[in-house]
Amino acid sequence: MSWLRELWDQTSPTAMAAPGDSDHPGPVAPRTARDWAVDLAAFVVAAGLGTFILRFTVDDATNHMTSGQVATDAALGLVCCTALWWRRRWPLGVALLCVGLGAISTFGTVAGLIALSSLAVHRPARPAVLVAVLFVPSAVVCSIWLGRPDTWTVLLPTLALGAAAVAWGMFIRARRQLLATLRDRAQRAEAEQAARAERARLAERTRIAREMHDVLAHRISLVALHAGALEVATDLPPAQVQESAALLRSTAHQALEELRDVIGVLREEPGREEPSTVPQPTLADIPRLVEETRRSGAKIDFEMEVEGAAAAPGPLGRDAYRIVQEALTNIGKHARGTLAQVRVDGAPSRGLHVCVRNPPAVGSQDRPAPPGSGTGLLGLQERVTLANGVLVHGREASGDFVVEADLPW
Repeated sequence: MSWLRELWDQTSPTAMAAPGDSDHPGPVAPRTARDWAVDLAAFVVAAGLGTFILRFTVDDATNHMTSGQVATDAALGLVCCTALWWRRRWPLGVALLCVGLGAISTFGTVAGLIALSSLAVHRPARPAVLVAVLFVPSAVVCSIWLGRPDTWTVLLPTLALGAAAVAWGMFIRARRQLLATLRDRAQRAEAEQAARAERARLAERTRIAREMHDVLAHRISLVALHAGALEVATDLPPAQVQESAALLRSTAHQALEELRDVIGVLREEPGREEPSTVPQPTLADIPRLVEETRRSGAKIDFEMEVEGAAAAPGPLGRDAYRIVQEALTNIGKHARGTLAQVRVDGAPSRGLHVCVRNPPAVGSQDRPAPPGSGTGLLGLQERVTLANGVLVHGREASGDFVVEADLPW
């Protein structure tokens, strides 16, 4: 008896059919101003055409209607027209009521067709077809009630009218579902586009933050180390003081140039990108980086054996340079005075290997370390991952801290 339960479910109050709705009705939606206008128009049309049909039926000589039948026909027809106000809330109930009353009321014919069409709009095809089939015996009973001799001639017109009402309702239902589906797809597309834009913004912010850290952290650390050396060593010869001051000025100038370049990227307008004025580092710049760090007082054992270094891709050289730069910056912050080992080797056939190692700091530091954000190694991990490489960092059993990376070449 599951079909009876499904049929009963169709009599439950319902709202307008939603896209992809099931056979079960959804929650009741409040009636809008447009709904009121449409329902009023349906009542007026059903009542007006019903009056015309009743008058035509009364004037037809083949019908034998008494005054009582005319009054009953009109009263029940008005009931059908009035029931159309609830056709959205109970579409199946209103359609069944109109079919039942239509057996003895020609006035309610148009109201029944409107109710049937509304049922096809708000419910699946099965209950609408069932009510359309019931229109045939209802029309036969109505013909007998009117006293017509040719009762069975109403079968074909009734089937045609019922099929047309169901087809129109199903068309409206399908069109509304299509529009709702397209609207839903458009909303999802807009949401996905907004999510992609947000991901792109986050990725760009992460890239800029990584570049700013890589560019400025090392330079600022060198400035802090040079300034700290001048602060502690008060008995340096004037020539050495002048040299340290020149290093401070040069390092600060380079930091400002690189900062200006990064800020220029932030301020540039779409479609008007200007080339960077600061050259990007390459593999050939790693020895210069090590030498600059040595001039700040760091102890570095450096070895670099790379075949075809001049032909290395730009991104590969930049990533290797940033790895060495970040590792040396961290050594200057947390393990000053230790002997750092920097090894860079590789070839186009076997990739590039970068290793920076330093023992733990011994004793207390004579000067406070520059503040750190803790994102340097995280930025290196992101950089190496984007390059399809492998980065390992941490303290070994011997106590040495190692930053080691393998980059594809």
